[in-house]
Amino acid sequence: MTIFSKIINGEIPCYKIAEDENYFAFLDIRPLHVGHTLVIPKNEVDYIFDMEDEALKNMIVFAKKIAIAIKKAVPCERIGMTVIGLEVPHAHIHLSPINSVNDMDFRNAKTLSKEEMENIAARIKANL
Repeated sequence: MTIFSKIINGEIPCYKIAEDENYFAFLDIRPLHVGHTLVIPKNEVDYIFDMEDEALKNMIVFAKKIAIAIKKAVPCERIGMTVIGLEVPHAHIHLSPINSVNDMDFRNAKTLSKEEMENIAARIKANL
């Protein structure tokens, strides 16, 4: 069982943004920028391109709703979307507010306080 499955099951706390019967979105605990959110399928699949076509399509549509809410909550030019797939063996999409291509450099991840994480989670959820 991956750390993401444990988050979905409530075994590990997270700053949940949204979920439906198939997908789950929560703040990244090492964000590139305030509002950096992970979108994952509830079904544990290691590699995003091993997902069934319909499931992948629906995850992108779910991610779009989250991205729109992030953009309303966090001033930025765009919401960047990245799929790396090496950190955790559970398919996931990174959504992060950006103003330039350099804003997607994962070497620049930050640590935010619990209060900052709670505040941004509330702001994004308010825009869903």
